[in-house]
Amino acid sequence: MTTLTMQLPEDVFAAVRSAPRDFLKDMRLAAAANWYESGAISQEIAAEIAGLDRTDFLLALARMGRDSFVVDLEELKQEIGYEA
Repeated sequence: MTTLTMQLPEDVFAAVRSAPRDFLKDMRLAAAANWYESGAISQEIAAEIAGLDRTDFLLALARMGRDSFVVDLEELKQEIGYEA
């Protein structure tokens, strides 16, 4: 496993009203949700980045008001054989 180190000003934690450990957890979830919604990563990888299992990741997305399932309309049309 790779370890990343990030330096942030102390006032960042006060601004988001979060302790550093909670900030890290929230940041991992936010990044994973963003990359998942953009289609850059799969649900499984997003959950891994967030440090959650897939069910908890989906529940976290729902709490955040984010889309739990990302569907590309064109890919869906191809999968079901839809012709306009």
